[in-house]
Amino acid sequence: MNKKLLILILVGIIVLGAAVFIISKNISPQNKIILFYGENCPFCQKVEDFIKENKIEEKVPFERKEVFNNEKNAQELVGKAQKCGLSAADIGVPFLWDGSKCFVGDTDIINFFKQKTGV
Repeated sequence: MNKKLLILILVGIIVLGAAVFIISKNISPQNKIILFYGENCPFCQKVEDFIKENKIEEKVPFERKEVFNNEKNAQELVGKAQKCGLSAADIGVPFLWDGSKCFVGDTDIINFFKQKTGV
């Protein structure tokens, strides 16, 4: 095999590896958008309807976590709310964590997604 071609392939592999590393660092779990919701919550359903009708998941990556039936998710919600300085009385669903800020209630969350997507 030609030495120049071999060197070119090795450089390409190194550059590709560096790019994957940089991208993975920028998509860390801390920066992940999380939508906390409760099963049978009417305000959560309003957010879900908006997400579906406007194809938000195709535009903004986020994770859903149910809190009424999952204690681990509920504890995570409380932790995120505390980072925002919210008291227990201010915590409810739907609740969205954008990686640094908290959004509580259907209106604030829908406005967040509108702002992110230009809908």
